[in-house]
Parts: sequence; structure tokens; C-alpha cells
Amino acid sequence: MATVFARPQAMTTKPLHYCPGCGHGIIHRLIAEVIDELDIRGKTIGACPVGCAVVANEYFNVDMQQAAHGRSPAVATGIKRVLPDRVVFTYQGDGDLASIGMTEIVHAAARGELISTFFVNNAIYGMTGGQMAPTTLLGQVTTTSPFGRKKELQGAPIRVAEMLSSLDGAAYIARVSIHDAAHVIKAKRAIKRAFETQLAKKGFSLVEILSSCPTNWGLSPVEAMKWLAENMIPYYPLGEFKVPEKTAD
Repeated sequence: MATVFARPQAMTTKPLHYCPGCGHGIIHRLIAEVIDELDIRGKTIGACPVGCAVVANEYFNVDMQQAAHGRSPAVATGIKRVLPDRVVFTYQGDGDLASIGMTEIVHAAARGELISTFFVNNAIYGMTGGQMAPTTLLGQVTTTSPFGRKKELQGAPIRVAEMLSSLDGAAYIARVSIHDAAHVIKAKRAIKRAFETQLAKKGFSLVEILSSCPTNWGLSPVEAMKWLAENMIPYYPLGEFKVPEKTAD
């Protein structure tokens, strides 16, 4: 009998620790599937964040390097410059990338570093208790915004994809979602294009992935995906914000 579905070779067999309904497991699998399809597992190196995915090294069956909070782009830059033949990616959440790590991601993109970043935006700090993140929506209740985020106090949520797409060094910038099967398929295509951009040496690439956090949102997994679609996508529109320029053969 032909195998129609199996674990990607770029994932280990260790059970995931994530909460029920969390999007990290889906995103891990998509990245692993793309690594397998591009046949780059033997030369791929990832950088782990600080956050819910701090132990991503236990799930990706590739070489992984732990980075300090927010510093994955700096670590990945060093790895890529020393080992330019490797495929290097960072896996980061919104607290890691858009808060303490904002400087690192902006300057990595500005320099056009040949790395690929997968940015999980669930609008909240997940691991540390559900605090407000730079991506938390206006009016959204968190443990540190019990009356909802207010623009006059905390400012507006940061649209990372739009911001980075304005930088010359950024070659491929996209925002996708994993709230249903159709969008999961589109997310995989964007992840693959980010890796292909790096392989073609076009420049920096980032895919922002809208995901859910049922535990800290106080919703069921099904309700959380619906909330994502109805509330996050209107503020964080999906699409490709920058694509690599075509070069003559």
C-alpha cells in the first residue's frame, strides 16, 4: 500500500509540548515538509527563540542553535557568514521578534542577510503568562492590559511585515495564516518561497504567520481559530508584501 501521509524526516519523533490548539505544531510541520521537499535537511541550521518554541531544537531534525531572547537574527547572521553554504533560518514569536528583538530583525533585513525568518504572530506573550505583546490588538484583553489595549496608552499594534518590506535588503516578505486548511496550504507555499529566496541569494526573507493561542486567549481551539480570522486578519492583511526581483538569465 502506498504511503500518502507520514512524518517529515526533518521532524523528530518526540511528542510536542504545545497546548491543545496551538499553531506551533502546524507551523513546525510545514517548515519540516519544505526542508524535505527542497532536500536541504543535511545543510540546514535553525535558531531557536525564547518563548513557547524555546525547545524547537527537540522537534526539528536539523542542526539547531539556541539564541538569547530576541537575538536569533544576530546568531543566524553569524552562522550564515561563517558557513555561507548552509541554509539558515530563525523561528521566532512576536514577543521575541517584535519586542526585545526588534533591533536585530530590522538590521538583519536592512543588511539583506541571507537568512529566512519564520515569525509566529499570536498577538500575545504565550510562555510567560499571556501579557500584552507589540502585536496585541486594540481592545484585546491580556494579563497586562485587563481593560484592553488602548492606543493612547500603548500605541497601535506593529505590522512587522509591512515595516520590513520597506527595507532595501528585504527580498521576500509575506504574511499568511493557519486558521483553516486552505490557508495552511498557502502558508506552506510562502515558507517554501522564503527558503528558495535564500537559496537563490536574493536577500533576507521573512514569513509572518498568524496563529492562535487558545490558552492565553481563554478560548477553545475552534473558537480561537475563528477569533483569529475575524479579528487578526482585518488588522494584519494576508499576502506577499515584497517578492524577489527577477534577474536576466
